[in-house]
Amino acid sequence: MARMPSAERRRQLTEAAIRAMARDGVARTTTRSIAAEAEVSLSVFHYCFDSKQALIESVITTLTDHSVTVVKDALRPTGAPAPTGAPAPTDAPAPGATLEETVAAGFRAYWDHVRAHPDEHMLTYELTQYALRQPGFEHLARRQYALYAEAYADLIEQLRRDMDLRLQVPVSVLARYLAAMTDGLTLNYLVLGDEEAWTDILETVTAHIAGLVRAG
Repeated sequence: MARMPSAERRRQLTEAAIRAMARDGVARTTTRSIAAEAEVSLSVFHYCFDSKQALIESVITTLTDHSVTVVKDALRPTGAPAPTGAPAPTDAPAPGATLEETVAAGFRAYWDHVRAHPDEHMLTYELTQYALRQPGFEHLARRQYALYAEAYADLIEQLRRDMDLRLQVPVSVLARYLAAMTDGLTLNYLVLGDEEAWTDILETVTAHIAGLVRAG
């Protein structure tokens, strides 16, 4: 087996865990099945993760990063340099785009990710329920939702710097509000489907969020 840095091996095992959990469910996914999914020995798994808590925390963080990355790419103006290895955004706001156009680009990118990876987003809710019901794991659910708020706070700060915006509410309040709203909308979509209805819904959300900030 080729040796690789431990951080890279952890990423490999985390992505394998996401695939296995999305396919089989959190409760039915074992360390052995994750190792098999990653095509590594069980000893390699235990070298990288000393507990199931550590694995689930890594899965939660990685799932959040998946969604946040596509939104950050979408908010990067056309012509702005992309991070090394990042794909060029296909629906990014043009230079001089309005606030509503920029916010809409971010929501579209997120929603495209939900539609392309519904099992992955379904897994986030299953992880929450699993952590809340498993004694000693409750802090992982709290960490999950803290990560959502932190991700939105970073995106808000990025927009505030790039567009010289003034917020009508504190960053922490707007970040938690966006996290709660997106969480509810995503679960609604996963349960109800009906893709056509979401165009109007996202337009309403975009207009509302744009109303909470204004140009400096």
